[in-house]
Amino acid sequence: MPFANHFARIFTTASVQRHAPAGSGVYGLSNAREWIHGGETDNIQARLLEHLQERKMLAERGPTGFSFELCPPPSRVARQNRLILELQPVCNLRLKPRRRDTCR
Repeated sequence: MPFANHFARIFTTASVQRHAPAGSGVYGLSNAREWIHGGETDNIQARLLEHLQERKMLAERGPTGFSFELCPPPSRVARQNRLILELQPVCNLRLKPRRRDTCR
């Protein structure tokens, strides 16, 4: 199942600050062609803002949107792994399934 909150938001600083919670959960970055990255974190808003500052692979893929869902810490990695299997984000395909949010 895709993100429970399947509404894609524009991936800008203002939109992240307005829409992304500062809570525990999973998130995904996308553009019009593909899912780019999926991750899990203690603070969705802070992690998305960090991604906006990156100049490496994620930035090169041109993320334009984000989705997220809140979930408690004990279930985050499992939920992230299910989303990665389903959505096949290009950046995560290079990672082992249990690695934490390291695609940069």
